Amino acid sequence: MFQSDKQDSVFKALADSKRREILDLLREQPKTTGEICLHFEPLDRCTVMQHLRILENAGLLIVKREGRLRWNYLDNVPIQEIYNRWISKYAKPSLERLAKFKKEIESS
Repeated sequence: MFQSDKQDSVFKALADSKRREILDLLREQPKTTGEICLHFEPLDRCTVMQHLRILENAGLLIVKREGRLRWNYLDNVPIQEIYNRWISKYAKPSLERLAKFKKEIESS
């Protein structure tokens, strides 16, 4: 998969509020699929699994199976790659302006 295709799938996965909420849950600690499903009641398990599959295909989840349990871990590397490629470059000029503004205020 090309880098741009990979980033497209990450952006698409992050476009849904339920999937972002799943990632927020996993930021705290890994969770089983059952625990994630309980959090999203009354959504059915099939719907939650579809969201998890999209996140996994985008590279945002690492799944480990232990017997009957499916553990879901957040993989924030794709988000860091997007930050490095897009966000940091656009944020830098703004931060430089803020630093300059702060220096002007403090000196006057």
